[in-house]
Amino acid sequence: MSKPYRLNGGGSRIDRSKRVTFSFDGKTLSGFQGDTIASAVMASGQRVFGRSFKYHRPRGIVGLGSEEMNALTGVGEGARHEPNLRATQIEIFNGLSAVSQNRWPSLNWDVGAINNAMSRFIPGGFYYKTLMWPASFWKHVYEPIIRRAAGLGKAPEGRDPDTYEQIHVHCDVLVIGAGIAGLAAAEAAAANGAKVILADENPRFGGIADISGGTIDGHSLDQWSATTSAKLAAAENVHVLNRTTVVGHFHHNFLMLFERLADHDPALLVAGVPRHRLWKVRAHQVILATGSIERPIAFANNDRPGVMLASAARGMIERYGVSPGASGVVFTNNDDAYQTALVLKSAGVGVRVVDSRGRAEGALPNKAREMGITVETGSVISAVNTSWGGLNITDVKLASYRKGQGRVIKETKHACDFVAMSGGWNPALHLWCHNGGKIRFDEQIQSFRPDRHNDKITAVGAANGSFGLSQILEEAYAAGSKLAGSGNVHPVPAAVQADERPLEPIWFAPATGKYNEGNKHFIDFQNDVTAADLELAQREGYESVEHTKRYTTFGMATDQGKTSNLNGLGVLSEATGKSIPEIGVTTFRPPYTPFSFGSIAGVLTKQLFLPIRRTAIYQWHVDQKAVFEPVGQWRRAYTYPRGAEDKHAAIDREILAVRNKVGLLDASTLGKIEIKGPDAAEFLDRMYTNMFSTLKVGKCRYGLMMNELGFLTDDGVTVRLADDHFLMHTTSGGADRIAAWLEEWLQTEWTHYKVFVTPVTEQWSQFAIAGPKAREVLKKLDPSFDISHEALPHMSFVEGKLGPYPVRLFRISFSGELSYEVATPSNYGLGLWKAILAAGEEFGLEAYGTEALHVLRAEKGYIVVGDETDGTTTPIDVGLDGLVSKKKADFIGKRSLEQSYLKGPNRKQLVGLLTEDPNDVLPDGAYAVRQVKDKPPMEMIGQVTSSYKSPTLGRSIAMALIENGRNRMGETISFPLPGGKVMRATITDTVFYDKEGAKLNV
Repeated sequence: MSKPYRLNGGGSRIDRSKRVTFSFDGKTLSGFQGDTIASAVMASGQRVFGRSFKYHRPRGIVGLGSEEMNALTGVGEGARHEPNLRATQIEIFNGLSAVSQNRWPSLNWDVGAINNAMSRFIPGGFYYKTLMWPASFWKHVYEPIIRRAAGLGKAPEGRDPDTYEQIHVHCDVLVIGAGIAGLAAAEAAAANGAKVILADENPRFGGIADISGGTIDGHSLDQWSATTSAKLAAAENVHVLNRTTVVGHFHHNFLMLFERLADHDPALLVAGVPRHRLWKVRAHQVILATGSIERPIAFANNDRPGVMLASAARGMIERYGVSPGASGVVFTNNDDAYQTALVLKSAGVGVRVVDSRGRAEGALPNKAREMGITVETGSVISAVNTSWGGLNITDVKLASYRKGQGRVIKETKHACDFVAMSGGWNPALHLWCHNGGKIRFDEQIQSFRPDRHNDKITAVGAANGSFGLSQILEEAYAAGSKLAGSGNVHPVPAAVQADERPLEPIWFAPATGKYNEGNKHFIDFQNDVTAADLELAQREGYESVEHTKRYTTFGMATDQGKTSNLNGLGVLSEATGKSIPEIGVTTFRPPYTPFSFGSIAGVLTKQLFLPIRRTAIYQWHVDQKAVFEPVGQWRRAYTYPRGAEDKHAAIDREILAVRNKVGLLDASTLGKIEIKGPDAAEFLDRMYTNMFSTLKVGKCRYGLMMNELGFLTDDGVTVRLADDHFLMHTTSGGADRIAAWLEEWLQTEWTHYKVFVTPVTEQWSQFAIAGPKAREVLKKLDPSFDISHEALPHMSFVEGKLGPYPVRLFRISFSGELSYEVATPSNYGLGLWKAILAAGEEFGLEAYGTEALHVLRAEKGYIVVGDETDGTTTPIDVGLDGLVSKKKADFIGKRSLEQSYLKGPNRKQLVGLLTEDPNDVLPDGAYAVRQVKDKPPMEMIGQVTSSYKSPTLGRSIAMALIENGRNRMGETISFPLPGGKVMRATITDTVFYDKEGAKLNV
């Protein structure tokens, strides 16, 4: 056969009547509908698909699907370009543009190939010993070179024009993989009434049934798969997802599924179909039917273009009508690879089998001999020879072999242009292991298989290490029936399959000369990790397999060790004399295969990337020409200028209105979290520094929250609505963070507490009515409850109505004045707001914004977490040690407060500041220094946390964290500012207004 390699017949996946034109590396090629990039490019005679990461060796197709590690391509142009896609999975369409990666200037002529000539000087871990001298070279020479070499592919250019989405669903049974086992399990579960999701990464269901031998109820495996798939697709209780990869399995059977909706057909994108969809599935039961992955064999130059897995060679012919070459060698240690030899022979391709086992007498080897295929047992490929540049195989060297043999004595050459290798099959256990599943080594299959799992997940078929067709069907139908929960067992169809004899492991095919060192026996193809690298790691003292992994980067490529892990363990086993179970395994981590950032973001892009949150009163603020400021994700009214007023005049007017008359603030952004359950009070005692279990129903209490280090993270007023029901208020920007913090402790540390945490910020509009006339305004609103001081004292709560509006009324103050906060369901918010404005008109009520609020609270000495704290500030530092309970046995941060460092005499403490010139306003963040010098550096003793011009006091005020501040009352300190100016201020108490609290207790 001569190039190109498209066969005249065969190709179950392609439609020869529909020709498709596409480009690869700028060259226009053609294929058929149903082809992948891999099959269409191979059909054109192109063997090289990419270059390896470190040595830039030419690489061709190895696998048939997601296990492919060499043929990584960039697909699409401009903003639609996507790097590192496996050519074996990308379906071609008219106009598709694909490029190879990690080469310059071209695939066949790559300058980086010089690294291969220097490979003996850059083995695994070389970077730990080199690039160390001279030190000055690191920044200007070594680091720039390394950064340029790092990474595979290139990022897209411009904004992604496509849409992505996410979906959250529940199901009774999620079946992962739609091969024979997955289809059977889904059929049984569905027949028993379960709500089933069946997901598979391939366009067609059936797994490798179409390239496997055997029958089910007299039908070929491919026919049976097609019939069963159609039946499941038509079932109302089954949702089938092709082109969908389950990328991760997490706690409590939460799984993420990555669906490629439109990558195969750009017309779908034009029609508005999302490009990708990320499914977030909570499954009651999971059936793992992910099949198995064929493993390579380590022999000299086993990475050359034309060396591929036996299943890949078989699949190219059966699915796409593409021969891997004109004449090849099948190198195996098991019977399954003989199916590839039979397919090659039937397609008219020259083939010879090299079997490392001493005897091969199963049904498939015998059939191969009957068809005239030469079978050499007790033999290995000791080396692969290529043309110049390593682009094409010319011949292989064959040598006799017996297990334990260390070196080849005699070799013979055999001309060929491709090699199909098979070292056995590894159950695909990645998803099993993502969430702590345990595995065990099976001597019979010489691989790991599932052992036990804490989640409700069951492995069946090849994923469970079961390779016999009858056994696969029995396991799958039994699991599907059992996990559906009905108790009815689905009948198992009759299966016929050729008997296969056991494999004999071969982890390293011996070679002659320098090749026997293993420095061209590739284990991890993408990262250029060889058997010699793994042995070097052992000699260097990296005995733990996890350390070996990091030293050599074995198993760390984009394929996550799908084809390399077990071979690497086998090499380590022979190098150390330990068994593979003693060597251990590396950790499988999500994702199973890479998935797009677009699917992760979903619709949360552009305006939805960080949505602006608005209160129910937002439009009223806009109509009043309010100036807004961001507070977390909210937009709050900063101030309401009138006429020719500037912002400062408007703020002063609003402050004086609150101090002298009455003001109205939209406080709806305040974080609100309802905490309910029989253990709610004890839970709050642990979360806050002060006691909440003693709080009476109908009362409010200010609380401080610390992290484990004893530093303040939030504060707010919590109200006891009932014995088992509390309402926690948080800072506006901290609501989501605190809700997550509460859930974290409940779900990870105090799982015995019976407590529900429900964020309700958006459900309630909340307004502060503050000022001497606040009670008069409330009276005008016809309250259904007594609002006298005696009935509703400071820090009290009542529930009822203000006219027609249902409300929760809290007597709390952040201004130091008589103040009420009124909460009503958000759909009543605007109506109640307008009613308050109307009721307060005769009392001179004015709306005030957040800046007036901050000045009011600073006059009163109230702190804001985030202003008066800097992430290392304790309650003691801000003078609130009285709120740190000495009665409670424990609370978050309690033990940390006992550290001597947090009790030291030179801690920064919160104090007030009065500038020498009352008109000088210290800048926020200005540094106080021990001594002013002509130029920096100067020793800093603290910083300003809040600073304002107070119209109430007619002067500037500030608060600051100053070293040992409370012992320095009356001392004057200096603040050097840009431009050489120095402001001086006297340290005072933090309360500048109404120290006795008479204003709010009326």
